[in-house]
Amino acid sequence: MKSVNQKIFFASNIKFLRIRQGLSQEAAAEKLGLTRAKLASIEAGNTKAPQPEDYLNFSNFFAVSIDTLLKVNLPLLGELKLRELESGNDVFIKGGNLRVLAISVDKSNNEHVEYVPIKAKAGYAASYADPEFIASLPKYSLPHLQGGTYRIFPIVGDSMLPIPDGSDVTGSYVEDWTALPAGTPCIVLLKGQQDFVFKLVSWLPEGQFLLSSLNPAYRPYTVAVEEVLEVWKFHAYSTRVFPDGQSDLSMVMAAIKDLERHVRSCTQPRSLD
Repeated sequence: MKSVNQKIFFASNIKFLRIRQGLSQEAAAEKLGLTRAKLASIEAGNTKAPQPEDYLNFSNFFAVSIDTLLKVNLPLLGELKLRELESGNDVFIKGGNLRVLAISVDKSNNEHVEYVPIKAKAGYAASYADPEFIASLPKYSLPHLQGGTYRIFPIVGDSMLPIPDGSDVTGSYVEDWTALPAGTPCIVLLKGQQDFVFKLVSWLPEGQFLLSSLNPAYRPYTVAVEEVLEVWKFHAYSTRVFPDGQSDLSMVMAAIKDLERHVRSCTQPRSLD
């Protein structure tokens, strides 16, 4: 399978953050404990493989996570989001409120709803933060989906029955993962996977997510927050599977109610004429 390379923004982000703080290369290099030549080389992108200590050094100095320094094109963020980032509200650290999504809008400035087709699922996992890739996805303008960012994902498998295999799940983008109520159904994009998962999500105090299925045949499991890339809260689903007239559970419940009525009728005292 052909891999999709993700663009790295480390060099341009370091230069952008330095200038934003009003520091010359010489002043920044002194604070960072680097030579001016090394900092200039990193900012120019000539240092293709900085040492892990360098990543940690820059992350600590600017108070920005390594993931953000690598993956987010910071100059494209608005001033409000940059201030949120600088205040410690980093999406890669705590689920944050930092918008790193590429979006498109219609003529009325309403956000489109992108659809991730089956054939693009592996590409989405690798290029979810790439504006060009997101722009290539099919888009819809749905008037009933306003006031948020929505995306449609096709699900595969029976782990979330009675939502059937092949359904399209519409999710709203979750900015603060830690605020999700326990057992919230969500689409979750995880690192190192060629697919996203549809699960009931519960935030655990130790910085993990518990992912559970509606189908009891599938066991719950936990993932570290560092493994989570995106979370989309369930909004609706559509399916081409026509439902049965009556489910097995509803038939059982109806039979129980009939039995209860029969028992009550048999135990009621008879009047004597």
